[in-house]
Amino acid sequence: MIYELQRPSQFEPNKTYPALFVMHGMGSKEKNMLSIVDGLEEKFFIFSIRGHLSQPPGFAFFTIQGYGKPHKEVFDEGIRRLISFIDYATEQYPLDQGKLYLLGFSQGAIVSMTIGLTIARRIRGIIALSGYIPGFVKDNNDVKSINQLSLFISHGEMDNILPFEWGLESSEFFRRLGSNVTFQSYPEGHTISLKNQLDFTKWLLQDLEK
Repeated sequence: MIYELQRPSQFEPNKTYPALFVMHGMGSKEKNMLSIVDGLEEKFFIFSIRGHLSQPPGFAFFTIQGYGKPHKEVFDEGIRRLISFIDYATEQYPLDQGKLYLLGFSQGAIVSMTIGLTIARRIRGIIALSGYIPGFVKDNNDVKSINQLSLFISHGEMDNILPFEWGLESSEFFRRLGSNVTFQSYPEGHTISLKNQLDFTKWLLQDLEK
């Protein structure tokens, strides 16, 4: 996978650091996500990952066959690649494997939540901005309890791309599995507002200290 890496400026050898894996939305690219995590590199190794599929003007992690319905085989391959990248990053960089976080917007939020369900015991927390959990992921999910997982899920109340209700459904799905979920709504569309950014940043830094 192609990715942008940001690391603490005061990097100390022989020390491990929390990691934040960042995934963009459909048609975007890894560099477009860096502004919303600006400053967090002083505490985290940040990996902003490019989707492996071309989706002009940018890239994607999967394709869709209908409203809210990814192509399952393409989707599963994207998830496999992302998990392989997490494996690679934890081998190549000095990461604290007990403090791995995922952050995604739109399509990035979809894959973030799916990865969290797939390798739940390895992930500390997820920030899912304006996403949903595909039906086949829910149907095939055999995780009984993931009460060690924390999530910040947010959605715009006027989102005309992915309905607001899908964000609510995602938060309830994780709550039923025992996860610690913070859900925030915003009076906006399919976007990340400054208030949203400030809220998830505060949540992340607080969770890191637990």
